[in-house]
Amino acid sequence: MNIKTNYQISAGELQNKVILVTGANRGFGKAMTLDLAKAGATVIMIGRDLSALEMAYDEVVEAGYQEPILYPFDLEGATPEHYEQLQADVFANFGQLDGLIHNAGILGTMMPIEQYDVKLWYSTMQINVNAPFMLTQFLIPALNKSTDARILFLSSSVGREARAYWGAYGVSKFAIEGMSKTLFEELEETNIRVNSLDPGRMKTEMRRTAYPAENADKNPLPEDKSPAIVYLMSKESADLNGKQLTLSDA
Repeated sequence: MNIKTNYQISAGELQNKVILVTGANRGFGKAMTLDLAKAGATVIMIGRDLSALEMAYDEVVEAGYQEPILYPFDLEGATPEHYEQLQADVFANFGQLDGLIHNAGILGTMMPIEQYDVKLWYSTMQINVNAPFMLTQFLIPALNKSTDARILFLSSSVGREARAYWGAYGVSKFAIEGMSKTLFEELEETNIRVNSLDPGRMKTEMRRTAYPAENADKNPLPEDKSPAIVYLMSKESADLNGKQLTLSDA
């Protein structure tokens, strides 16, 4: 299902909403953080690079948007105890969570599975699959406290149609699609809506790494597509649940 990116953000439409974004320090994660804060949401910014998080935080504050929360967190190395502490902090500071956006991910490397480095495979799957599982499991109780909560998994076209040499990244996105569908089935009778989203091509570092011969200047900027994330967290998208969404370039 295609979602247009030209959503017009209304000031305050996400006021009093608390939304956690992983990988909020750069690229698409930073762009969506800015737009969510512009719409009035309090964004919990997750990332392991504190300096990059601080720079993104400064951009939000300097723009005059809703002040976000910095939360340095290593998705690759985090233990269940770290996730338990995150859950406790969310409850202590907000009492609930209204949105969980699984944006963080790594590309790994492009090569045949036969030759794939085992350590890199484990690392990619840890960040792209196991971390979203743990984060979701520990934060569902906080999402259940919201009257209108959303879980959004950032996916990819290679997680919906297999492509040679995409290795751990492609497999991880297939897993994300499966996790999204499973959660939808489990949470269908609750106030939590679950969708996956293929954001399409964007001018990001990951895209440049995956397609080095491509003319990156022809790709949309993350800021061109991030308003759609506000739409997907807003009451305007209340009918979307259990969907495989794709952001169009229009």
